[in-house]
Amino acid sequence: MGQGSSQVNDAELIRAAQQGDKAAFEELVRQYDQPVLRLALHLTGNEAEAQDIYQEAFLKVYRNLTGFRFECSFYTWIYRIVSNLCMDHLRRRQVRKEDSPVRTDEDGTEVNLLDQVADDRAGASPEQDLMRRELGKRIAKALTVLNPRERMVFEMKHYQGLKLRTIGEALNTTEETAKNTLFRATQKLRAALADLK
Repeated sequence: MGQGSSQVNDAELIRAAQQGDKAAFEELVRQYDQPVLRLALHLTGNEAEAQDIYQEAFLKVYRNLTGFRFECSFYTWIYRIVSNLCMDHLRRRQVRKEDSPVRTDEDGTEVNLLDQVADDRAGASPEQDLMRRELGKRIAKALTVLNPRERMVFEMKHYQGLKLRTIGEALNTTEETAKNTLFRATQKLRAALADLK
């Protein structure tokens, strides 16, 4: 995502978009669309849900852009919007629990959809494929021990490569709080995966 040199460009685009320049808004979307989609995908783990969050995020940006006061970078502001949408989504999902990869077959047998995903890469052996799927299942299960905020901070740090200061700003909290949340998340994951050593 555009930090640093593009902030001047961002400011010009934002001011133009605030004045109703549709091309300027489209350029902002173009600059940020892939990182926003990538973050939503990492946080939800589901392409369709990530697309929904992506659309909702840019709709919120469009509706609220006139209120953007340059108190933080556009980068931080849009990450905050996406993060909040994802956290709300993860909280709702935690309540529903209907996003489990386990489904019931017509004959009543439980089938894990992840087990049916094949690895078509050259040189992938069935043993390696099985081990990778098992490890993937263990990690996915371990991530469920995290509350939505812990998962958000963990994924923003480790999958998005964001600095703790940026994560804190995006989640409307301090760098220290983000650091403590990351520490708790890491401890929980270590405990959940302790027998893998």
